[in-house]
Amino acid sequence: MCAIVGVFGTSDSARISYYSLFAMQHRGQEASGISVSDGHILTKVKKKGLVTEVFTETALSHLQGHCAIGHNRYSTAGKKSTVDAQPIHASYKLGEIAVVHNGNLINKDEVRNALIEEGAIFQSTMDTENIIHLIARSHQEHLRDRIIEAMNIIKGAYCLLIQSRHKMFAIRDKYGVRPLSLGKLPDGGYIVASETCAFDLVGAEFIRDIQPGEMIIFDNEKEHYESVQLFEPEPRICAFEFIYFARPDSVIEGRSVYAARKEMGRALARESAIDADLVIPVPDSGVSAALGYAEESHIPFEMGIVRNHYVGRTFIEPTQAKRDMKVKLKLSPISALLKDKKIVVVDDSIVRGTTARRIIKILKDAGAKEVHMRIAAPPIKHPEKYGIDTPSYEELISANKNVEEVRTYIKADSLHFLSIDALKKSIGENREYSLVSFDGDYFIK
Repeated sequence: MCAIVGVFGTSDSARISYYSLFAMQHRGQEASGISVSDGHILTKVKKKGLVTEVFTETALSHLQGHCAIGHNRYSTAGKKSTVDAQPIHASYKLGEIAVVHNGNLINKDEVRNALIEEGAIFQSTMDTENIIHLIARSHQEHLRDRIIEAMNIIKGAYCLLIQSRHKMFAIRDKYGVRPLSLGKLPDGGYIVASETCAFDLVGAEFIRDIQPGEMIIFDNEKEHYESVQLFEPEPRICAFEFIYFARPDSVIEGRSVYAARKEMGRALARESAIDADLVIPVPDSGVSAALGYAEESHIPFEMGIVRNHYVGRTFIEPTQAKRDMKVKLKLSPISALLKDKKIVVVDDSIVRGTTARRIIKILKDAGAKEVHMRIAAPPIKHPEKYGIDTPSYEELISANKNVEEVRTYIKADSLHFLSIDALKKSIGENREYSLVSFDGDYFIK
């Protein structure tokens, strides 16, 4: 789920990367980092913490150069050491390189073990380090060819930015599971980012999405970027980008995330109409869908739960204890609004069920007469291996309970999940999606 950004061809590359990472803080809150090239050396700053904590004015003053790559970390296995922060940097035969990565390599253990057998020494637990070793140990003469060789070895969902002293490479896997967009900066430089909301903040003009299987090369000696199609595209953008991950003001594969979420809410209302006094969202992730539900059902919309915005997202916390505490810190009901009311509560998903159960308790303790839970996504029944923190069937409540059993556990008066067909119609039927969390179709072998 991590955020990546690359900026090329502008003297203010580090600060533009900083603002872009700030705009994409929602994609990862554990660590942040930026590497900058001035044409001679690569300089990096990275450590645990939020973007504003990592990049002080002093830190930014050390990052001078025309090319920068940056990363916000979200760990999928609870590893959160500073060593596991990105960019990963190395010196090798051709010079220096740095890499940032969003996604997950499904053959990481196989590749890592083979590299260790050949004498490679690893400094982190990240699958991203495999890529550094593959490039460094290649016998190809040029970096471009070493990268292509590495891409033919790794398998999985990935967006990559690879930086050398004079070039930047942006690569998306052939399925396009994670989003990656290309933009033009006002001064003529280029920007590549996980989400278009980063472009809005820095005044960049959206050019296009980087295509599945495409590698774009930025070179100091060339005015325009070069595009190389490494693999035949088999597009399967992750549906969770529309459901939860992306900011509502982003555009993913030509579709407004906000519009998609509102349509999910409308579809949810059509599928599960009920008599109620109010529709309220679980802030902030359920707001867009709740608006759609209210419009379609003609039930008044209210912000019945107040969110403390100084508390981060609960889903991307690595432990359940931290998630539970953050729910208490983050969400407060408006008792005067809820007392003796029949309420429809709209959220984007139910993963473990513990957060939904606590929210319903909060609302009933505040005086709500009935709480009807509506989820703008299908039941999550399968672990997602391509970069989401759902590592086991045991942690997924819908993998172990049917809808009625989930309803009983969370203590809702009723519960309805959006159907897969309605989800696909809401986000656009003109493409295939990665729906592995819902249907168990692990299409990357």
